[in-house]
Amino acid sequence: MIRKFHPSDLEDVMDLWLHGNTAAHDFIPEEYWQQHFLQVKEMLPKAELYVYEDDNTGTRDGFVGLSDHYIAGIFVKENARSQGIGKRLLNYVKSIKGNLTLKVYVRNQRAVKFYQREGFLVQSQDMDEDTGEQEYIMAWQN
Repeated sequence: MIRKFHPSDLEDVMDLWLHGNTAAHDFIPEEYWQQHFLQVKEMLPKAELYVYEDDNTGTRDGFVGLSDHYIAGIFVKENARSQGIGKRLLNYVKSIKGNLTLKVYVRNQRAVKFYQREGFLVQSQDMDEDTGEQEYIMAWQN
């Protein structure tokens, strides 16, 4: 099931955030994510978050973070990937927002292909000042 974030989800969500970023972005030093961990941990509860919780086990296997119509990230537990959880989270936010934007690193081809398959179009390309990596700005409209 997909539900709103609860404060008791924070540790699991942060674990998903850290491991998701280090796995998906092997071209960025792991220390980058570790250095931002506490800042993100403080900011995440203030964002609009939706958690995917497995109905059978009660485990939190994924989440999506939003800032208005901007997707800050979709994260799925490594052993739960390729089971449709990311797509369900994305479809959920599509159903409540109507249009969405996001940024994705050009070198994260798995994510780029996922978003393109789900109807997002590349609007432009820019450089992330923090990492020096090229990123696409993508958009979806209902």
